[in-house]
Amino acid sequence: MGKTLRGIRVGLCGAVLAAAGLGGGTLSAHAAAPRPDTARQPVWETKDSGTDARFRGLAAVSRSTAWVAGTKGTVLLTRDGGRNWRNVSPPGAAGLEFRDVEAFDARRAVVLAIGEGDASRVLRTDDGGATWKETFRNADPRAFYDCMTFFDDRHGLALSDPVDGKYRVTATGDGGRSWRVLPSAGMPAALPGEAAFAASGQCLVASGGHDAWIATGGAGRSRVLHSADRGRTWAATETPVPAGDPARGVFGLAFRDRTHGLAVGGDYRAGQVSEHAAAASGDGGRTWTAAGRPPSAYRSGVAWLPYGRATALAVGPAGSDLTTDGGRSWRGFDTGSYDTVDCSADGGCWAAGEKGRIARLGRSGR
Repeated sequence: MGKTLRGIRVGLCGAVLAAAGLGGGTLSAHAAAPRPDTARQPVWETKDSGTDARFRGLAAVSRSTAWVAGTKGTVLLTRDGGRNWRNVSPPGAAGLEFRDVEAFDARRAVVLAIGEGDASRVLRTDDGGATWKETFRNADPRAFYDCMTFFDDRHGLALSDPVDGKYRVTATGDGGRSWRVLPSAGMPAALPGEAAFAASGQCLVASGGHDAWIATGGAGRSRVLHSADRGRTWAATETPVPAGDPARGVFGLAFRDRTHGLAVGGDYRAGQVSEHAAAASGDGGRTWTAAGRPPSAYRSGVAWLPYGRATALAVGPAGSDLTTDGGRSWRGFDTGSYDTVDCSADGGCWAAGEKGRIARLGRSGR
């Protein structure tokens, strides 16, 4: 998030019970997910990453393939369901803080490093991390990039905290090989103290070919901004997720289509109460309704599962939750610490977080 959240930026049962590993939006097509098994419960199956890096960037390509990106310039890739992780970190990147990774397949991925000025960078690989090319380095000391998203394997956006009173959006039309700052005329003014949270790679998300959403916090109220034209113009609406403090607001968004969205957040400080930490929208983010039974604590990441229309996961440092009614109610199923979650269309759900923690969703009661 903005200048006030340096700690989190730099340090920062129903249909789910299907197969061992569940899924949700990726950038490429996959086989259909298995049918749900309502007799079994979801469980995170941890994988040995071989590192103590904190991973807030995660891209689930499939049940077998996933990328993670995190502290100390660390990028890992698995192609065998998490049994083995290959360290594909860019050379000389140890001083960078990666907070987002977007992957198109097992060979092509784009990572975002956050920070003030030229600490904010984008790198791309086309050979599974064997080589990397820096494709963007922020030259404005007032900008601080938090997250990015892609509509397809060519068109994407990256988001900076407000500059001159408005969020700055940078766009690519060639898969992240080059970037251009978009004009700010179509961006509403930021609220005093408002910014985005670089907590899970989900402060900027997309669905379909043109729709994108921004999650905000830190100001007197939390908001979600929506664009229907790939970032050229935006409209803002308030959410019921509490803000009013630099540590509170909406941290993560997920849209399963251009209409149905979920927002999660709260207060990221340990031990702080996070009431109304989740909300849902059925009209593309124009209005939001607080969950009747929200997660019990702050949640930083959220992801829809690929089958059905109402099942999703939320994660945070204090645990994980499941909804089977489109975000109206949530129930906890794990107390482990995770910062981000992502699902692939073939039924692979992955989570990642502190101390090298990576897991894939499985099922109990086998």
